[in-house]
Parts: sequence; structure tokens; C-alpha cells
Amino acid sequence: MKITINDIAKAANVAKSTVSKVLNDAPSISEATKEKVRAVMREMNYEPSSLATRLAKQKGYNVGLVIDLSRQSDFLNASFYDIIGGVESVIGPLDYELTICNIEHVGRERFVSRFVLGRKVDGLIMDNSILTPELAGELNGLKFPYVSIGEIPGMASLCWVDINNRRGAAMLTSHLLARGYSNPAFIGGERGDPMFEARVAGYRDALATDEIRGKKAAEAGPLVPSGIVLPGYANEANGRRLVRELLALPNVPDAIICMSNLVAFGALEELRGRGVSIPDEMGVATFDNRPLAPFTTPPLTCLDMDTFALGAAAGEMLMAQINEAEAAPVSRRRWVEPKLAVRRSTEKEMT
Repeated sequence: MKITINDIAKAANVAKSTVSKVLNDAPSISEATKEKVRAVMREMNYEPSSLATRLAKQKGYNVGLVIDLSRQSDFLNASFYDIIGGVESVIGPLDYELTICNIEHVGRERFVSRFVLGRKVDGLIMDNSILTPELAGELNGLKFPYVSIGEIPGMASLCWVDINNRRGAAMLTSHLLARGYSNPAFIGGERGDPMFEARVAGYRDALATDEIRGKKAAEAGPLVPSGIVLPGYANEANGRRLVRELLALPNVPDAIICMSNLVAFGALEELRGRGVSIPDEMGVATFDNRPLAPFTTPPLTCLDMDTFALGAAAGEMLMAQINEAEAAPVSRRRWVEPKLAVRRSTEKEMT
């Protein structure tokens, strides 16, 4: 049985005219009443056929960048501000403004009601740690434009842009093997995080396929086929701690791949404090060029992740969705390819 406006009005204990005004986002209706009625609509799965069309026609020239302020490490990372700059470089010339939407403050259950149905923004960009299958399903049902920064495997209907972390990790690992390191380890990052999982997968890809590993096996001693992976929250303190764990292993690695600059900085400090020579006794490499990689002692070999280009790509994809009626079909997938920046921390003397 199809749910009608009358059903919504009865369930919300408001007049039918109030429901109509809520659907049209009339300013005469209070925000509290709007949220109450929209909550009933969601509960009763009410989506009038005209709603998606009406949402598409209304424009406020505003794009929402969704964040979660409970993840403080995101805002300590220079990459976050590069992404903002990249998005702005695309939407600004088109007269769009960028609004930061804190999902922690609004609450996930009220997010769609406030920002989408309430027409606060014309489209959304959000990290794949925030975009749940349920939220994506709601946005898809409303045909509301959005882009995920980060791939979410298995979600065919999702629009995303991502740096190719798996390929990049394989590049970084292969570089170490080519420089004569035979037993690299991977430290930092949290299990279940898509970026961590992609990077570990690329690290293991390189270990499994690189011929140098096979040639060096007899000299290096018994190796773990899947490599040595020690996860941990990506900060300086864990960089130190995880290096201590590596040095206590029976088969000590001769190179370390770090999840972030902060992990790498802690690792370098711990190695120096223990008198380990870098790069001759231990090679150290990391992801991201900013903010520390060029300025450490020694300077760090890194995978340069162009997060400005990542933000720009997200902005381009979102603008294409917003203007889909006038544009060519929208690409739903885009990789930003990383580049290897080789520095002193892995320049081991070849023998």
C-alpha cells in the first residue's frame, strides 16, 4: 500500500498542509517541525516521485564537505587542507561555495534531513570512513549528487575518487627490494581502515611477485611470505614503539615502510637513538611527501600522494553530477596515480 501525505500528517500529528510545506522547505515552518516530519517520512519510507526531480532543480550554489570532528588526526594532516584547496579550485570559478559539514555535531540520523532534504547544499563530498552503505542508499534513492573520497569495494553505485594506494605501496616496496633490502616490514595504520588495507595489500603484492626477494632469500634467512605487518594508530609514539617491536624480532627487518610521516618520524628517532645506521643498516620509507618527509634526517623516500589533485578530481566529479543534464555521462570511478620521490633514507650502497 502506497504511503500518502495524509498518512505522514497523521503519523506526525500535523496538518496535511504542513507536510506539503515541509516537502517544499517553506521558511514559515520551524526547523523542529521539519525535522519531525522528515523523520516520519524516513520511518515510513515515503519518497514522493516528484521529490528527486524537485531536489535536482533547486540550486543554492553550495557544496558540502562532510567531516567527522571526532577523528582529530584528520585535521592534523596537511593532506586535508590540500583536498580543500583542490575542491575549491574547481567549484570556486563556477560560483559555488564550500561548506564544512560536521556529521558528529549534526548526527548521522539527522544528516540527510538537514543538509539534503533541507537543501543546505547542492552536493556532498565525504571520506569513505563516513559514507556508510545506508547513507549511500538514501542519497542514491534521492538522486542527490555525492562523491566519496576513497574507494569502497563492492558498492557498484558509488561515485568515488581515490589515490591508488595499492599500486603505490607496491611501488614503494619494489623500490626497497631493488635497492638491495630483502626483508621490509610495514608499520602503522589501523586494521579495517580502507587506506591501511589497500597499502598492506600493495606491500604484499610486491613481496609475492618481485624476483629480487627470491634471489635474496638464501642470504637473508627465512622470511614470512606475507611480510611483517605491525598495525597501530599512526602517530610518532607508535612509530617509536613499533620499531622497538621490530628490533626485538628473531629475524630483524632491514627496511621499514611507514603508514605516515608521523610514524616515520618516530621510527627515525628510535633508530637513531639505538645507533642503527640509516640507510645502510635500515632503510626507511613512508607515504605522503608533506609535511615532514623532505626535512627529516635523513630526508625520507616517500610516495608523493597528490591530495590537491584528489580534491580537484572530487570537485570535478561532483560538478559533473550536479550539471548532469547538460553534460556528458558522469564517470563514476577515478584514480589519482602516486609518484615515487627517492631520498637519502633508502640510498643503501649496492653490493
